[in-house]
Amino acid sequence: MKETDLYAPVKDYLVGQGYEVKGEVGAADIVACKDDDEPVVVELKVGFSLTLIHQAIARQSMTDTVYIAVPHGTGKPFLKSLKNNTTLCRRLGLGLITVRLKDNLVTVHADPAPYKPRQVKKRKTRLLREFAKRVGDPNTGGATRKGLITTYRQDSLKCLKFLSISGPTKAALVAKQTEVETARRIMADDHYGWFERIATGIYQVTPKGQEALKDYSTMLDKLAIGLD
Repeated sequence: MKETDLYAPVKDYLVGQGYEVKGEVGAADIVACKDDDEPVVVELKVGFSLTLIHQAIARQSMTDTVYIAVPHGTGKPFLKSLKNNTTLCRRLGLGLITVRLKDNLVTVHADPAPYKPRQVKKRKTRLLREFAKRVGDPNTGGATRKGLITTYRQDSLKCLKFLSISGPTKAALVAKQTEVETARRIMADDHYGWFERIATGIYQVTPKGQEALKDYSTMLDKLAIGLD
């Protein structure tokens, strides 16, 4: 496959939109003009790449109407890449076109336009809640997700620490003394394998929980719990 394979179907598409189209004009792969409209520039590549994005951004010094065009692939990896790159193009004010070469089908996934960020209020609220409830700064920025100290893990550790000191205890008392409102659910779900229910509403520490007491000893020292 070559970049030139994309030229004819993209040109035909633009001609169908009423443009006069020429290839390799200056630094641009495709330039299309119509009346007094902004000229359209299309950069062709056989796949998504940072180089393609850089070239398209450079073309924005010529016109506000810049597209990138790549072959339309198949399979989940391509569709995921297409979704991510469509979002990226929208943020950068670029257009995105794919070409299905078997039948020269041209699909426009995004048109060039000023980016208008749309914040999701629920995500912002969730982020700030996690920040506020997190005790200290237990994670190093840039670390892998595995083993990170989240609010859920901290609450689980509070329950674990309390049970390790008090022995088998009713969930309601654990919740009260640790101030973890979701203590009953945390211990019942037993996401980490630290808790064992030995009677209705009564939990104790498992052997895996004993190991966690050692693994998270530094963090546990920072977690204040009531023992009244």
